[in-house]
Amino acid sequence: MPVKVFGSPTSAEVARVLACLFEKDVEFQLIRVDSFRGPKRLPQYLKLQPHGEALTFEDGNVTLVESRKILRHIAEKYKNQGYRELFGPGALERASIEQWLQTEAQSFDIPSADMVYSLAYLPPDMPLDGGRGGGGLPVPAATSGMNPTHRQKMEEMLQQFDKSRRELSKLLDIYEQRLGEEAFLAGAKFTVADLSHLPNADRLAADPRSARLIQSRRNVSRWWDAISRRDSWTRVKELQRPPSAEAPF
Repeated sequence: MPVKVFGSPTSAEVARVLACLFEKDVEFQLIRVDSFRGPKRLPQYLKLQPHGEALTFEDGNVTLVESRKILRHIAEKYKNQGYRELFGPGALERASIEQWLQTEAQSFDIPSADMVYSLAYLPPDMPLDGGRGGGGLPVPAATSGMNPTHRQKMEEMLQQFDKSRRELSKLLDIYEQRLGEEAFLAGAKFTVADLSHLPNADRLAADPRSARLIQSRRNVSRWWDAISRRDSWTRVKELQRPPSAEAPF
């Protein structure tokens, strides 16, 4: 009986789990659930998640809803198949993996998600280098003609972007040093600690307004190039593409 994943592959939580399943060569069934439909979601999904959270994972009699717990479950249960280094061969390796997995969850996930969210509101010509002198990002001139509500929202998103960028810059400076010592965060091998960064880092790397966070750091850039090229992530990206329109008769 295959594993079941309920959710949208465009969700960071779901994408993280799908990448892990591909790494471990685990057969699974993806039941696509629109992240924005709330109570209109599939009835069978709402029995599992009555509040309509973004992710539900079923593996036999095990049901989980938090992506990093799911990564640990997959890596442990299916440790003898697929890519076998995902969770480390021993206690010492796992301790390092857990340290960096917690760093991702506690220090990378929130500011990177906030930055991605703010980018959806901000104009594509937003200045890339504002705020380095401590004065924050300037409000784009294009907002001068907006109504007060929209202008206030834009200013809030600018502040959120700048705050998140500053937090990520400090964290990525630590990553830069670490990745000058090791090929990957937890050591010489790719693990769930690296994999967990993929969804949000991919969105930051794809947008020129945030890509410099990665590109300007040589070791982080090399690391990102290595993990983003993995076949598992390529397959997740394929699932994220909207289905093509049916050809006319």
